[in-house]
Amino acid sequence: MNQYKSKSFFKLALRFAIIFLIFVSIFKVGFSIVKNWSFSLMVTQLFSEDKWMIFVKGMIMMSAFYGVFMAGYYKFIKK
Repeated sequence: MNQYKSKSFFKLALRFAIIFLIFVSIFKVGFSIVKNWSFSLMVTQLFSEDKWMIFVKGMIMMSAFYGVFMAGYYKFIKK
């Protein structure tokens, strides 16, 4: 039997969302450092005064969507 069937949907969605948020944030920041060859350029590109809120909102929206989608898949679709 699927181990995720007995868990709460909210806890499952939160777990998937947090894992996605951590990995994608690290990947996005790391890719920006490699692309620009500079830590300071990454900071100005992603976390400047006007852009950090866009970065945070985008990451939260993507991780929430992924968490709900994956929790729904494992809870209701996967056998």
